[in-house]
Amino acid sequence: MDDKIILTAKNIKKKIKNYEILKGINFEIKKGEFVSIIGASGSGKSSFLYILGLLDPPTEGDVFLENEKIDFKNQSYLAKIRNKKLGFVFQFHYLLPEFNSYENVMIPLIRKGVPKKEAKERAFYLLKHLGLEEKEERKPYELSGGEQQRVAIARALANNPAIILADEPTGNLDSKNTEIVMETFLKLNKEGITIIMVTHEMDLAQKTSRIVEMKDGVIIKEFKSD
Repeated sequence: MDDKIILTAKNIKKKIKNYEILKGINFEIKKGEFVSIIGASGSGKSSFLYILGLLDPPTEGDVFLENEKIDFKNQSYLAKIRNKKLGFVFQFHYLLPEFNSYENVMIPLIRKGVPKKEAKERAFYLLKHLGLEEKEERKPYELSGGEQQRVAIARALANNPAIILADEPTGNLDSKNTEIVMETFLKLNKEGITIIMVTHEMDLAQKTSRIVEMKDGVIIKEFKSD
């Protein structure tokens, strides 16, 4: 693991009307780390992840990605940074049902302006890398829940992001598919990809390199997993 800090959050606060969701969070992650964020429902963990992923602005505080201070007021800049440096995996895979596996993976590449032939080659490479060889032309309804989530992970990897942010990525899966998806994340992390994962499952969190526990909008403790 690299000692270089890749993402920093300083004094992050989030208010909606008079309700304070996040109450001054400081956080940093090194390149190559796999950090899980745990906490009860309503602890603020998903809200915090969305700010780290530049999907939602903080009410107060700053986020630095690769030492660059993020300007949350510039929407076109945010979209460009997200597409170039971040990959997202959610509880629901959000695959487009009319497209097959490789076409879903191609979407971020086409948005970036990558030529179609090159985008298709990249999509096939990623799907094979994630154990989905021979499933490239299947549509989402022809895949298991775990396979659909791995297609979503391939899509998140399409633009070779600096960080993958995952919000309850196994929350909609049975135990077998949960294990397959978690093994996929661990494999990607061993290859050097930085991952931040929100989960309510402690047994999954314990497989990551560091656990951050949140309660009532603050981090109450951090510890290295065994």
